[in-house]
Amino acid sequence: MPRRQVPPTEEGWYMLHDMRQIDWDVWTALDEAEREEVLSAGTDLLGQLLDEGAEGEGDTGFFVGLGHGVDLMGIHLRPSLADLDVIERRIDASPLGSITKRVDSYISVTEVSGYLMQDYFEGDAEVDAGTERYIHHRLHPTIPAAEFVSFYPMSKRRVGEDNWYDLPFDERAEHMASHGEIGKGYAGKVTQIISGSIGFEDWEWGVTLFSNDPTVVKDLLYEMRFDPSTSRYASFGPFTIGRPMQPAELPALLAGEPIGVDEAETSSVTAPTEASEADAVRNELAAQGVYAGQPHGEDVHAVVLYSNGDSETLAEQVDDLVGNFDHYDSHVDTGVYDEGDRRAIVSIWETERAAETAAGFLTDLPGIQQRAGDGGGWETMGMFYHVKPEHREDFVEMFGSVGQLLGDMDGHRETSLFVRLDDECDMFISSRWDSREAALGFFGGDAFRETVQWGRDVLQDRPRHVFLA
Repeated sequence: MPRRQVPPTEEGWYMLHDMRQIDWDVWTALDEAEREEVLSAGTDLLGQLLDEGAEGEGDTGFFVGLGHGVDLMGIHLRPSLADLDVIERRIDASPLGSITKRVDSYISVTEVSGYLMQDYFEGDAEVDAGTERYIHHRLHPTIPAAEFVSFYPMSKRRVGEDNWYDLPFDERAEHMASHGEIGKGYAGKVTQIISGSIGFEDWEWGVTLFSNDPTVVKDLLYEMRFDPSTSRYASFGPFTIGRPMQPAELPALLAGEPIGVDEAETSSVTAPTEASEADAVRNELAAQGVYAGQPHGEDVHAVVLYSNGDSETLAEQVDDLVGNFDHYDSHVDTGVYDEGDRRAIVSIWETERAAETAAGFLTDLPGIQQRAGDGGGWETMGMFYHVKPEHREDFVEMFGSVGQLLGDMDGHRETSLFVRLDDECDMFISSRWDSREAALGFFGGDAFRETVQWGRDVLQDRPRHVFLA
């Protein structure tokens, strides 16, 4: 009998779910000095692991487990199993390890499967930027800033007539497509990391779901129970649920005090060198009287993707996503802007981590070609140009005049004006330069200052003149 077709896979980062219980007998037996040592060393170690994940290749998140099984769960993504091994031993050898015991763990690796991406694996089609970003997001994910996590292992059944591995490839692919359609209905509400564990664990996959609403995860999994890919062919292991915890909250955890998530602390995943560079540019612009995206002391973060997809189709799909995005307090605005030859999807959030989570959904939109900042050089984005209706034509004419000036400047590559599909008075400007110095040469010049001053009369509210990609 011929063997069934095996779907190809591509692997990314290795993943460790490290699940621990606090040994309360050991903790309560410590004197005050010993407790202080555990708290100080434990807080430092968790902070180091968090920073290493954010600054290097990988990511780390900590969660307070709910229920009887787990008190503290760490989720670690790293390039190699050796990296995960070091993390385990660092915790075990630390003062924190002396008051905790590992009650469970799960080793896996992020993966992309060939069921729905046959052309990519077979090399029969050119991979567009949208597909590349989707694959990167699946293989090298970041841990979302969400209020709830649910992790469970699962396998495909191999019992009698319900043997997944005896099905023809096309039938398995059809099941996976149906399964995926259910998940798309929860886009923006639930973020998932799927990791493979065949040969690593007793189960075949690990599923980690993140959401701000636990009942949404319940609804998703309940709906999937009725899909044949699950009802006939899936078996599930134990579930572990939890809430996010920052390293500084370790004393509160051990004291039985409330654990609250400070979104400002959980939002940054940018390496310090990048963040400090952005701050330096903002400061330079502020010194020149140029507003750079920090209204009332509150920063905003934007994701901008360019598409050659149909405007109407993009608008419909973005509206569906916005319906889910609006469940999050950190969502500011998301819309589709048109230049003529291409579209720009602009999504603005109060935290960078939320913006990056949204990017994972936006990259699935039709015709995505590129994300702002990925094309080389130095890119700036002018946002929130809400023009008074009676001055709309004046604004477009002024942009044309400034565009002619930019065309003669050294280091300038291109500048485009996009108009929002559902509001022609909402404009978005994208500029690309050879370098930061070339861009600042314009933003620090008289022509830009005069344009800013003129804009105060024709704009409905204060724009964010420059957001650095």
